[in-house]
Amino acid sequence: MKLLAVSTDPVYTRAVSLSRLDAWLASYVQDERDLPFAYLILKISATMLPLAGLLFVPALQGAWWWAAFGLYFYLSNARFKGPFGLMLHCTSHRVLFKKKHGRLNKYIPWVIGPLFGQTPETYFTHHMGMHHPENNLPDDESSTMFYQRDSPLGFLRYLGDFLLVGIPRLVGYFNRNNKATLRYRLLRGEAVYVLLTLGLAFVNLPATLAVFVLPFVLSRIIMMLGNWAQHAFIDAEAPDNCYRNSVTCINTPYNHKCWNDGYHISHHLKPALHWTDHPHHFRQNLAQYADNEAIVFDGIHFLHIFFYLMAKRYDLLARHFVLLDGTPRTEAEVVGLLRSRTQRIGREVLVPQLA
Repeated sequence: MKLLAVSTDPVYTRAVSLSRLDAWLASYVQDERDLPFAYLILKISATMLPLAGLLFVPALQGAWWWAAFGLYFYLSNARFKGPFGLMLHCTSHRVLFKKKHGRLNKYIPWVIGPLFGQTPETYFTHHMGMHHPENNLPDDESSTMFYQRDSPLGFLRYLGDFLLVGIPRLVGYFNRNNKATLRYRLLRGEAVYVLLTLGLAFVNLPATLAVFVLPFVLSRIIMMLGNWAQHAFIDAEAPDNCYRNSVTCINTPYNHKCWNDGYHISHHLKPALHWTDHPHHFRQNLAQYADNEAIVFDGIHFLHIFFYLMAKRYDLLARHFVLLDGTPRTEAEVVGLLRSRTQRIGREVLVPQLA
């Protein structure tokens, strides 16, 4: 267990003066605090787009092709996947480019998104059209509530459900809730990705597998792993309470790399809050976190949570558990709290709670 420490997570501090490049990029973006996104877009465009094209060149074969693939795989899955995925998340909530440059807002989901296995607009429609409105409750088709959340078998069932029927269920959700525009955007993006992948497979199958198929499979696994960890701890007596159905991770390098994504409780409380404001919002509302017995970890992030849960290492989770009000707790007490919030929640339990 840990007492609340001084925050090391990133916040915005405006430079005394902007460089010429900063000033030029700032003229395009809505919020100067999002300049890191503009630089990330430039880096990805300058490296991964040319490499993706290179992999389709027929003359590139043998060891040279595998070398290019190795570099592409590293950039896609080690160097840029996390920052890109959370940039996509942030820009789904807050439009990146100004209205007069509005067409540029398509660049992330339609041009560079597919390089990371993101079918165009699927993330936006799922996340903004369903997940946030339903808040991991029963109508959220990606809800973690109905699974034992410290069970590898439970996660495999959850992942299998999403991979096999996730899109049809999302379409069904949009049908039931009369969200025709979101349904159209979802199906259009999925169809374009599938048709493009099938077409390119006839041109160069190895390159298509490397650039589109493998990143697609990995991205969907990682997204569901992330959602599982973010909503692994749920209080069955208050499943609609954001303090009690999500988790916050503070003081971790992950927050520097992935735009304060560890602050998932405050993100559900205030979905449009800018990523640089989450540390301050958390400190400002500590009393509410403490009163609601919110689960906050210091020094670990969602991958740690996931693997610790799969190994049932509640002792390691307890080691990083933050005592928000400073009241001492034994390890057994913390482990008991954590275990109680990973239990599968049956629909029969939810009826009186959500009535």
